[in-house]
Amino acid sequence: MASPMRPGLSIGAAAGAIEKAFSLSKLPTVAIVINSPGGSPVQSHLLFKRIRQLAAEKEKKVYVFCEDVAASGGYFLAVAGDEIYADPSSIVGSIGVISASFGLEKAIAKLGIERRVYTAGLHKGALDPFLPEKPEEIERLKAIQRDVHAVFIDIVKQRRGARLKAADDELFTGAFWSGPKAVELGLIDGIADLRSRMRELHGDRVQLRVIPLEGGGWLSRRLRRLPGLGTTGLPALALPSTLGDDLISAIEVRALWSRYGL
Repeated sequence: MASPMRPGLSIGAAAGAIEKAFSLSKLPTVAIVINSPGGSPVQSHLLFKRIRQLAAEKEKKVYVFCEDVAASGGYFLAVAGDEIYADPSSIVGSIGVISASFGLEKAIAKLGIERRVYTAGLHKGALDPFLPEKPEEIERLKAIQRDVHAVFIDIVKQRRGARLKAADDELFTGAFWSGPKAVELGLIDGIADLRSRMRELHGDRVQLRVIPLEGGGWLSRRLRRLPGLGTTGLPALALPSTLGDDLISAIEVRALWSRYGL
């Protein structure tokens, strides 16, 4: 997950680890673990496309496992999976687009601070939090959000297809649900954890091999070790989130997690 003070992991930083996960597998399977309340829609889309490209090239089926949260950009990435699973208490969904800021023009006025902005271009200073809002700037922002939302919706429909069991006005409002409700709506395929599902598919001797990712943000540098169960190697690419190291980033990230009651 990204915040304005701490950019998230990009496709450039993650491409090597993703390709390694697909190349090392001795089985026709790659597992991805996601734990993220959101991130950049562009990077989510680029990572999604890379996973699907490699799945086709290497002829491997992708299984995604949602942990605490797979929402917004986290769910965008989850639909790269051929099958998606979650815990009963997982939070899934939030298929929408959000932009948040502050209005600080009254605060700086009380402090006697004068804002001076010089631009070339009529809209270059749009949405400045130190200046009063303008209706035309808000409408322009909402138009962009609608465009991004449409891309998100289209990807979900392409990937989930007939498995979706609810109308657009229920699925694509930005709402989020627990794991069992997400199954009912067709957003995921079932309730299961990575270890149990992989044992069902490949036997009790399957071994999970974590492929480390470098970088920060919603595809974190900190990966949790997954348990090895035997001798057959199956790469598992873990994509969790982390709190930023600096105070402002930590507050931003904490606010995003808090949206989901976590």
